[in-house]
Amino acid sequence: MDDLDDIAALLTKPEPSREVLLRSRGRLQDRIDGRTRNRRRVNWLVPSVALAAAVTAAVAVITVDSTPPAVPTAPTTTASTAVSVGDISGKEILLMAAVSAERAPQTTGTYWHVTSTFLNSDIPPIESWTRRDGQRWTRAMPGDPADTVLQGRNPLSLKGADISLDDLAGLPTDPEALKTWIVQRQGNPDDMSLSEQRDEPLFPLITLISELPTPPEVRAAAFKALATTPEVRSTGAVEGGQALAIPDPDDHSWEIKMVVDPETAQVKRTNFLLGGDGSVTWSKDSIALATEWTDELPK
Repeated sequence: MDDLDDIAALLTKPEPSREVLLRSRGRLQDRIDGRTRNRRRVNWLVPSVALAAAVTAAVAVITVDSTPPAVPTAPTTTASTAVSVGDISGKEILLMAAVSAERAPQTTGTYWHVTSTFLNSDIPPIESWTRRDGQRWTRAMPGDPADTVLQGRNPLSLKGADISLDDLAGLPTDPEALKTWIVQRQGNPDDMSLSEQRDEPLFPLITLISELPTPPEVRAAAFKALATTPEVRSTGAVEGGQALAIPDPDDHSWEIKMVVDPETAQVKRTNFLLGGDGSVTWSKDSIALATEWTDELPK
């Protein structure tokens, strides 16, 4: 049985033994130590505030922030860990993140707070605070002063339709059942990408792990479902985690790029933002993502 088989066996058991965890993670660590998308609308983001209005529709991009589970850790993925491309497959990285997501505690609060920081750019960070009833406050929208706080109703969205926290809590925790639910979900076609209109689950799955306050077990299922994507691949260890590349399902000349920390099951960086109107904004520079539940709005 190879490393991936060990991990797959681990994921099929709700409560694997500590020995299986240690063996799977340990063997993967040994490998590291031993080898010291034409969619409806596309926007390109460049490092200029004047052009930053292209990202207005994408202000709500968020990721789930969960603390690491109190189990043996996944491979360290800091900049000091030298891992060659191909040492760990994209599938293995996503499966390890699924293990961590499944064991993360559920956090809560009054507002779901997300910060999107455009690296190597003079575009100010974009922040949003979304309340459970869909009321949203945003700050530093493109072209606004950095200290401006705007108010409006903009509920969370998945595949062209509003989705509530209760809806998220009721999603399937089996990866295949989750993909089936996504395929059957009906939204506004004008608010979906072309691949979503074709009922491909890729973008909704990425949304569940990087944009929405998805419960731990559902996030784990989304990671496992993403691991079945045939063309996902690892491009090596980078600061903050493991870099992944997935061909854009609408145009294979483009790639979705993400940095995933398998130890915390967080998407740390991306090169695109998913808009609620079916658009995808692509950035030439990485976008750092950070989220949290909070009980306070900024003054």
